[in-house]
Amino acid sequence: MELKWIEDFLSLAETRSFSRSAESRVVTQSAFSRRIRSLEVWLGTALLDRSTYPITLTADGRQFLETAEEVVRLLSLSRADFRARSDGAGLPVVTITALHSLCLSFLPRWLGRIRDALGPVASRVLPDNFNICVQALVEGGYDLLLTYHHPGIPIPLDPERYPCRVVGRDSLAAVAAPRGLVPDARGRLPLLQYSRGSFLGRLAGIAQGAEDAPATYPVHTNENSMAEALRSMALGGHGIAWLPRSLVEPEIRAGALTVLGREMPMDIRLYRSAERHRSFLDEVWAVAAEDPPNYSDAE
Repeated sequence: MELKWIEDFLSLAETRSFSRSAESRVVTQSAFSRRIRSLEVWLGTALLDRSTYPITLTADGRQFLETAEEVVRLLSLSRADFRARSDGAGLPVVTITALHSLCLSFLPRWLGRIRDALGPVASRVLPDNFNICVQALVEGGYDLLLTYHHPGIPIPLDPERYPCRVVGRDSLAAVAAPRGLVPDARGRLPLLQYSRGSFLGRLAGIAQGAEDAPATYPVHTNENSMAEALRSMALGGHGIAWLPRSLVEPEIRAGALTVLGREMPMDIRLYRSAERHRSFLDEVWAVAAEDPPNYSDAE
């Protein structure tokens, strides 16, 4: 049994709609339905009357609702207590989930701004892919989500429940080693690409579709969708990679990588849950809204 199954059930008890709860929990409706069914199988009873519209709770479902609310409450209190003790030093703590590349390029500088404004602060960070980061925020394990944003790719978070702030600006740049790339017979250059459907891969697809983007053909796919791995391949002269400018700025300045064509501007956004309040978190949120720095040369 998984805690998220219980949290799914609590959401469904509130909305009485599979589609609305699936959207709220940031999963597909089919995946959400499977998780609810898994909970029923684990408990050995039906929690929902699916023959009514909107759906209703069975007698067992109403009984389990009280248990589920208490379980989630107690687990949340225990987690908060353990984390407060483990962070130590008596410092205020902020927990952040962020894309791998932002953890390397942007997060250290941004945390420096927070510490300059608010004083010493402890931080705990989960670097991961976009979907895991969103899930970590939605499930309440982290205070903040740090991600890129482009209008061409909607972020699947309800803006009322998960407000955001622009805390920086970056760009996606097509970069390659300055020598060694040989075009094919059609004048195309080898492309180092992200895994299909990945967040940075979708951003790269938008950038690659621009009229002045370099013509390419795929020669390498990085299945774990980490920009850092494509940076290494580009530095090795294997092809062109679409990478966040902030991640490769030192290599560009040193001449190890060169930018091909126009860069695609992106915002760096910070998200939080409107239901998650602590006085220190509110202070971080206020500071985060002040004068977002620009790490892009695209404008």
